[in-house]
Amino acid sequence: MSAEPWPEGVGRIVLPTVDSTNAHALRLGAALAPPCWVLALEQTGGRGRRGRPWVSPRGNFHATLAMQPDGPPDQAALRSFVAALALRDALAAVTGLPGALALKWPNDVLLNGAKLAGILLESTGAGRGVALLAVGVGVNLIAAPDPAQLEPGAVPPVSLLAETGLRLTPEALLAHLAPAFARWEALFQARGFAPLRAAWLDHAARLGQPIRARAGTAERTGIFETIDTTGALILSTPQGRQAIPAAEIFF
Repeated sequence: MSAEPWPEGVGRIVLPTVDSTNAHALRLGAALAPPCWVLALEQTGGRGRRGRPWVSPRGNFHATLAMQPDGPPDQAALRSFVAALALRDALAAVTGLPGALALKWPNDVLLNGAKLAGILLESTGAGRGVALLAVGVGVNLIAAPDPAQLEPGAVPPVSLLAETGLRLTPEALLAHLAPAFARWEALFQARGFAPLRAAWLDHAARLGQPIRARAGTAERTGIFETIDTTGALILSTPQGRQAIPAAEIFF
């Protein structure tokens, strides 16, 4: 499927190599003239959640949207849902397999139940607001991490190439992702989080099923009931309903 037109007013920078697209965007700050996508064909120091290394060889997708969001940090953080919905749309468009894609709270995209992509938000502050938000997206287009290196219970990784036989360039994926992000961002700006929350729940992995949520040393098990109006996971446990704003999820 051909991509939609590139969104008006959004910049694009393609780098042959960089340590981390998020780090690069935050270093440049407002000099990037955000909003601006930074795509690296190779990333040498990619990071996942909690500072873990993100395997990012040449041929995989590593990109960051640098933006200057209005509102407080908790509103800026909801861009993880904007990014997840946009990435799902982009991947559905290029694969023709919308039913094979699911969203894992808080920031992963699954293909056939395995982890295909992750999203990482980082920011710099300005008073009580956010001066610059880096929305980082990593997709295993041609290679995935070794499952043996993952902790027990983690969702196994998969690459798009191995799972579907589709060889997609990073530039081609960005051409679909950028307009999809702009579309969901416009909806968020116009109507708030409610329509994004509903759409995200329509594609949520393991909704209504038992999951484990781990935050630091605390671990809770229960039924994944929903997400609330702040994006927190709502877990139904023997001790009652619990809202979990941040955690790692295991199936």
